[in-house]
Parts: sequence; structure tokens; C-alpha cells
Amino acid sequence: MDQDFYREYSRIEDTHWWFRGRRAIFSRVLGEIQHDAERRILDIGFGTGAMLGFLSSYGKVVGMDMSAEAVRFARTRTSQPMLLGDIGAIPVRSQSVDLVTAFDIVEHVDDDAAALRELARVCRPNGRIFLTVPAFQFLWGRQDTISHHRRRYTRRQLATAVEAAGFRILRINYFNTILFPVVAAIRIARHLRSDPERDAHSDFTMTKPGLVNDVLARVLSAEAVLVTRLRLPAGVSLLCLAQRSS
Repeated sequence: MDQDFYREYSRIEDTHWWFRGRRAIFSRVLGEIQHDAERRILDIGFGTGAMLGFLSSYGKVVGMDMSAEAVRFARTRTSQPMLLGDIGAIPVRSQSVDLVTAFDIVEHVDDDAAALRELARVCRPNGRIFLTVPAFQFLWGRQDTISHHRRRYTRRQLATAVEAAGFRILRINYFNTILFPVVAAIRIARHLRSDPERDAHSDFTMTKPGLVNDVLARVLSAEAVLVTRLRLPAGVSLLCLAQRSS
């Protein structure tokens, strides 16, 4: 992610509808895991630190990010331990983590297969990983460019990659499904322009605090039940909860 956007993300991460709705979905998925205050959690790519506080409700969390700028912003909002490191070479002992989370991280890596194998290395036998990635390559847009994404995934592509790394899929599903038609229409319309990436502003700037933002947060939050009960046919994003083989 461009350094300029850390300041933007730190300002909106607690209030923007996307982050609020996503946390509601994560709470539902993680709520299916037995509570354990001693669970060792490694959150990879913590951005500006909002998720570290959120994950502390589920165990003892340590954050890791490759950006010193991310650490600087995160230090202003949480006292959780943090490491500097890369997902391709995680500075953590093998088989030492109970739950590895990587929210919108794997799509940044040139070799996602190697990154997933590294998650398997640090995850204890029968431990879990919880991932999210952007879905469907045809939805590629300026947010992908700004965020330095390498790819977007289908359900089959992500499942294949996760299983090849040595995990068993517990749950894999699309989310941000209700708003998918609107997002797809906007992305396709931009592609039809002569220069679809000429606007360098993040998509997050499209929604300001207020009624619309609150309504969108409720819409996305409402998917928490759907994600855990139904196989959703499409969405702007994908989540995957998987268990390392013993």
C-alpha cells in the first residue's frame, strides 16, 4: 500500500462502512471457534492496527507488518506486540501459532503459494488460518492498483492454493454479496473509460461519515449470518478459514 494511504486508513478504519461490516462478519466466523484466552494469534499485515485490538478478544495477538510506517500508526492506537517482517519469511518459530490471520494480504504477494506454505510452517498442527482476498479479476480497479495487488481470486482458485499448502478448508465463502451488483457496475463502467486509472483516489473516499455510510455498514454486517449459513454465489471479497493438517 502507498505510504500516503496509511494516514487515510488510520482515520477511517473505525468508522467506514467497509471496515465496520467486515468486522461483523469476522466476529461471526471467529465465534464458531471455541474461546481460548491463551490462543496464540499472529495477524499478518495489520495496516494501521485496528484489527489488533479486535483480535485481542480471541486470544493473545501479535501483529506483523513489513512497513515501519504501519507500525508507527498502529502504536498510536494499540499496545499489542508488533513485529517487522515479510509474509515470505515470517520471523516466528515453526508450529508456534494457533491462529494466523491475513486479511487482504495474500493478493499482494508475487508467489502466493510460497506465502501460504510459510503460513503452514508457523501454524501448529490442527491450528487455523483465516484469510480474506479480493474476488474476481474482472472487478480489478483503481483500489487494486493503489493497494499494489497482484491478482484477485475465485473461490476455486483460493481453495486450491490453500489446500496445496497443507490446509483443510473449514469455511470458504464470498462476502460483500448484496452490494456486488453495484460495485461490479461501477468497476465495469470505469474500465470502459479511455483511462480508467486516472483517478488516483482510494475508493474509500467515495463514502463520507453519515447516513449513507451507516446504512452500508448495516447492509454488509447483515451478511454475517448469510456467510455462515449459505454458499454465496458471488461477492466482492472472499474469506477462508482453514485448518492445518496434523
